[in-house]
Amino acid sequence: MEININCDLGEKSKFHSIKNDPELLNIVNSANIACGYHAGDKQTMDMVIQISKKNGVSMGAHPSFNDPENFGRKRIYLNSLEIKKLIFEQYEILQKIAQKHNENITHIKPHGALNNMACEDLELATTLALAIKEINKDIIYLVPTGSQMEVAAKKNSLRIACEIFADRNYEDDGNLISRKKPNALITDPDIAKKHVLNMVKNQAINCLSGKQIPCEIDSVCIHGDNESSLATAKSIKDNLVNNGLILKPLNKMDKFN
Repeated sequence: MEININCDLGEKSKFHSIKNDPELLNIVNSANIACGYHAGDKQTMDMVIQISKKNGVSMGAHPSFNDPENFGRKRIYLNSLEIKKLIFEQYEILQKIAQKHNENITHIKPHGALNNMACEDLELATTLALAIKEINKDIIYLVPTGSQMEVAAKKNSLRIACEIFADRNYEDDGNLISRKKPNALITDPDIAKKHVLNMVKNQAINCLSGKQIPCEIDSVCIHGDNESSLATAKSIKDNLVNNGLILKPLNKMDKFN
């Protein structure tokens, strides 16, 4: 069974250091690279792309609201044209830098509040899906499993990878528990590795209540902006490999080839 580990990277900002990024890029299979609108800049994009290329890590755009003051985590209500413009601009910024290194962006994964809102709102999810289809109908769209984003992507015949979050707890409706709540994050690498293996093996979300929701799981997201992200990433990777899973970059998975 194949699985992918992805991580949000290049998120240099007043909220977050990128000191762990080079080491995380030795562990993960795919990088979701901040495009400068919530975090990062051309230098961080260039750095992540260079290390990703060297390590055989596939590269994706991680577009967000243009809101560095809130790290892209504040809900902003925009019309469909404004949303599409956000996605097009950030993809193009990153793709231009990738092409300087003879590389291409092979997936897209929205960030923060934009992602959370689209998980719940089919209209917004459809706007995102159509924007991504317009960029490249063959690009891989990384979406939270069981979300409205998955529904909209499938309706629009996009190539999708469904992800779970290694270091987050889930509500009974399959959405992530809000970061404002004390039990939103899983910071213990041992708990995280068991949480992930259980979900991947069962192809089901583990809710905090104990409820399980059957779903498709292609990829595991590790957030690069937690203190324990490095230890968590190592623990999860080793545990998946030790349990017979084959780790691959998104664009190398059999599902997409």
